[in-house]
Amino acid sequence: MNREKRAAIYSRLRELNPHPTTELDYGTPFELLVSVILSAQATDVGVNKATSKLYKVANTPQAILALGIDGLKSYIRTIGLFNSKAENIIKTCRILVEEHDGEVPRTREELERLPGVGRKTANVILNTAFGEPTIAVDTHIFRVANRTGLAKGKTPLEVEKRLVKLTPEQFMKDAHHWLILHGRYVCKARRPECWRCTIVEWCEYRRKELE
Repeated sequence: MNREKRAAIYSRLRELNPHPTTELDYGTPFELLVSVILSAQATDVGVNKATSKLYKVANTPQAILALGIDGLKSYIRTIGLFNSKAENIIKTCRILVEEHDGEVPRTREELERLPGVGRKTANVILNTAFGEPTIAVDTHIFRVANRTGLAKGKTPLEVEKRLVKLTPEQFMKDAHHWLILHGRYVCKARRPECWRCTIVEWCEYRRKELE
């Protein structure tokens, strides 16, 4: 795929959604961090349902530590893997309080030191909370990037590096959200809805079902 096609794809996505953002509900970088940790192998809807109650009671590292692990679990037990996620969140809160004055760090290295935070989660925080031009490659973005030809790769890291290298600078800040939403609602895993895809004319996916 050449530079012109990539620019056309992003231009169309921007035209349809000028200010994309995450579907996770949050008000602070810390709330976003907790929500992203909880979202692993869970739906945003399910996470939002749980955190809407949790954040009314505890939405700072200090407050969650005061809840304790059992108190935290009582709010998130509807979310998959809630036991291990609760442990990671408590450990993360302790590090934030002891090493970062209760604030979410703004570097990838510091973020990835937090329990439950890998490269993808760190990228989400850097991009969504702090406006950094990063792209977090989840299953949706991995699929869209390979199918369309935007950035082909065999691993999420390979796709991420190619997206960062090949995405025009003016689209970098919002590319993550455009691609994840496109993968979630249009370029679906089992049956991509090419017939209603707004970027189909530039897509390099061969088995387009247009009828």
